[in-house]
Amino acid sequence: MKAIIVGGGIGGLTTALMLHARGLDCQIFEAAPEIRELGVGINVLPHAIRELAELGLLPALDEIGIRTRELIYATRHGQEIWREPRGIDAGYDVPQFSIHRGHLQAMLHRAVLERLGSDAVVTGQACTGYKQNEGSATVYFTEGCAISSASGDVVIAADGIHSVIRRQMFPNEAGLKWNGVMMWRGATETEPFLDGRTMIVAGGFTYKLVLYPIARGTLPGKVLNNWVVTYRPGVDGAPAPKREDWSRRGTHEELMPHVEKFGVDVIDLPALVRATDTFFEYPMCDRDPLPWWTDGRVALIGDAAHPMYPVGSNGASQAIIDARMLADCLAQAEHGRAALAAYQASRLPATAEIVRLNRKGGPEGVIDEVERRAPNGCADLDGVISFAEREAIVRGYAATAGFSTSQVNQARAS
Repeated sequence: MKAIIVGGGIGGLTTALMLHARGLDCQIFEAAPEIRELGVGINVLPHAIRELAELGLLPALDEIGIRTRELIYATRHGQEIWREPRGIDAGYDVPQFSIHRGHLQAMLHRAVLERLGSDAVVTGQACTGYKQNEGSATVYFTEGCAISSASGDVVIAADGIHSVIRRQMFPNEAGLKWNGVMMWRGATETEPFLDGRTMIVAGGFTYKLVLYPIARGTLPGKVLNNWVVTYRPGVDGAPAPKREDWSRRGTHEELMPHVEKFGVDVIDLPALVRATDTFFEYPMCDRDPLPWWTDGRVALIGDAAHPMYPVGSNGASQAIIDARMLADCLAQAEHGRAALAAYQASRLPATAEIVRLNRKGGPEGVIDEVERRAPNGCADLDGVISFAEREAIVRGYAATAGFSTSQVNQARAS
């Protein structure tokens, strides 16, 4: 069996490694002229790290990321709402990693080339669509590329939120869903805050701050601190910003008034943002869950299948789990169509539920609820929202998303 993978991001690269580990042939075709270390910080949860550890990548992850030790939820003014250990410190047998998305992609790319060979990733191949027959599936690329088409037993679409293959499957699908939130994201080297391994999410429905270190600094005693500031200027369901507004560079003039809304004292936030020369602005968008992900010998994974709001650290994690499940199904089934159908049956319902939970705030719904009940802060947190209510929001999300401690450790043991 040979798989054609469209897209050389985290999902596509992980899929290639998973297939290779099971003795299956594959090749990746990436639209960009080269694999570049783009993006800023992400978190990869233990249930996804477990899959990368099975591929022998844990030492490489330690070289480029930070093992997250603790997560703190707080109000916009810094009052603590919830605190919990993460990763190994929470009792998982594998870590959680805070990491630069581009560094993770580059590490996976190196692993693919080392294990599958230098011709495993073909760049500069912009997909235009696919065709299939009873025996194979073929992907076509932009006229003038070095390779005009590629065929295999199955095609795996890992081509992201603007997936060409998804658009061919669902030509009349509604556009992106915007919840009215704009995000500014950046990273810069500074002194570490707290223990240098803590993640903070502060704010509420209107303003939110996410702050965590993602790598050791280039200078002694420094870390690369990732920050995200969000502001809700629109309403849920408003038309999504135009495509040309995606990933545009942010300006300090526009952002600083929003930064000044926060009173978190673990770091000088205005100084951190001002020290970041280049940062980017994104609309917070997803898509409605699909009724199916497969068309015969073609299947969607990752953001092509289930783009979700960046809430609960689940986007990259779910793409990695997709890759593991898809590889298992392809290795175990006699026919590609049956394998893709089994993959869809396992993963589609689970990720659709996560998309819906993220629209409600995911685990960060705990700070949204505190702000709703006490918009000006409170002296007695338990009088506003009990510990049991806070725990139900946070723990319930972990169980639904598949990364509660017992779920991850049990899966590793089996």
